[in-house]
Amino acid sequence: MKYFFLPILLFTASLFSVAAQDIDILSGVKIKLRDGVNLNATVYKPHEQKEALPVILQVTPYISDNYHPRGTYFAKNGYVYVIVDSRGRGSSEGIFDPFMQEGKDGFDLVEWLAIQNYCNGKVTMWGGSYSGFNQWATAKELPPHLKSIVPVASAKPGVDFPIQDNVNYPYVIQWLTNTSGKTANDRLFDDKQYWQKKFGERYQKDLAFRSLDSIAGNPSEIFQSWLAHPAYDDYFKSMSPTQAQYAKIEFPILSITGHYDGDQIGELAFYKEYMQHASTAAKKNHYLIIGPWDHAGTRTPNQEFGGLTFGDESLLNMNTLHKQWYDFTLKGGVKPDFLKNQVAYFVSNKNIWKYASSLNEIGKHKQILYLNSATNSKQNVLHHVTLQTDAPKNIDPAEYVYDPLDKTLDSIDFGMTGMADNYLTDQRLAYSIGKAGVIYHSSLFDTETEVSGFFELKAYIETDVKDVDIIATVYEIKAEGSSVLLTTQTMRARYKDDLEKEKLLEPGRISLFHFNNFPFISRVIEKGSRLRLLISSPNSIYVQKNYCSGGEVARETAKDAHTAHIKIYNDSKHQSVLIIPVVKD
Repeated sequence: MKYFFLPILLFTASLFSVAAQDIDILSGVKIKLRDGVNLNATVYKPHEQKEALPVILQVTPYISDNYHPRGTYFAKNGYVYVIVDSRGRGSSEGIFDPFMQEGKDGFDLVEWLAIQNYCNGKVTMWGGSYSGFNQWATAKELPPHLKSIVPVASAKPGVDFPIQDNVNYPYVIQWLTNTSGKTANDRLFDDKQYWQKKFGERYQKDLAFRSLDSIAGNPSEIFQSWLAHPAYDDYFKSMSPTQAQYAKIEFPILSITGHYDGDQIGELAFYKEYMQHASTAAKKNHYLIIGPWDHAGTRTPNQEFGGLTFGDESLLNMNTLHKQWYDFTLKGGVKPDFLKNQVAYFVSNKNIWKYASSLNEIGKHKQILYLNSATNSKQNVLHHVTLQTDAPKNIDPAEYVYDPLDKTLDSIDFGMTGMADNYLTDQRLAYSIGKAGVIYHSSLFDTETEVSGFFELKAYIETDVKDVDIIATVYEIKAEGSSVLLTTQTMRARYKDDLEKEKLLEPGRISLFHFNNFPFISRVIEKGSRLRLLISSPNSIYVQKNYCSGGEVARETAKDAHTAHIKIYNDSKHQSVLIIPVVKD
């Protein structure tokens, strides 16, 4: 019996040997940078490569071995694929200082690869999230042999990571733990129970947010350094291309993100800035794809996540698409057939891709709904206030109370952190919010309506504190009562007018809060559905808590807490409105 499996094993080994002959792998290749630091690379090449080929470069802090399947695929399909461990990670020398060295390191890597005998002088890049940022960081240094990039779900420092709209999230220390030291820490990173307990420990004890790294067992100079920059300042700006650098980037670019990608805000910020500052000719070679994906799905699309199921057309083969793009930009091939116009976006519940000449062309018809608080006296999910097409008359404002010391909603996700498996269909917040938020419902839609683009909310708000965080979330509520989260944005009041400069509120004064940084969404609102707008203040283990003192939020504790009374006005002088991006074919 002990020899029964031997023929099968020998046969399997034979098949593996044949497959392995399709490629050659060079491990432990050392690439010396300008400062003498050696980065570790793994080179995937076609077996017995006969001619110099374009090189695809990926730089990652997540350990190069994780991307072996990707390297194998491209090496089997006519490219040299090089995976490099970021400075200080894996087998690379140096110290990993996130976002700081990637541009110059990327320049050196591109130019080193360009002169290797397996390269024909053309280098492109692959990667998402941090490796998407890497591409923009490298591009801003303008390496002569970089001929194209495909940034996917790119984090943009100071825009969507480690802060978004100048609000911090505990996830940051979870990520820093994942990228600490030399080796992979994936199991610790993926241990949701551990992180929930650590986030909850700080939250329940009302400890300062800046203590979270120590609570998590990973004191971090990087974490503390980031907290020292609570606004989008020159520190963060230096990590992204300048206007002048964008203007000099001439090669083709394919940008990819998703409706529920946690880095959509960053990816689209890069895209918008490039389209604003690049040359007219260069803009014509920048394509954008927005699919119905979460963050991971931007590289390997998932058909089900967050409680939603998407159609088969959502499952783009990203390897094939990338190969077609590389063939087009590096080998003189035809443009990928999928790229029928400059922007491709997926209408999630119709299972179709649509196209536009620009992002601004999508959802350019605006439907305005006025916030009406006439029924605010019985505020809850069943006795809600309304969104209506006519401007309300002089009525009292809607009101809610935010008590930083109230722990009632501690484990409920106020946004799209993805901590709950059904985070896109979860209605616990709406049913639990009580007097800690205001819920508005529209009338029933009498016809199917495509909503694609960016929502806006203009709300006239009065508070009795110097600072408070306010979150606005829009949902589709279907006829049978189920919910689909469409889009959400959190605003820190002191930065409501300028993310680069704080200005504390004047208690008792009515001022405009313009929510204009909602993520892109595309969905057809069904006949018989209605929209729900929930306005509240985040008070959860998954978000940095604002104690409303007006002081440094990262240092605030229970002793700094001020209960905030928030009024949302909707009278003739202060017309608060929700602006819906509608597509009319």
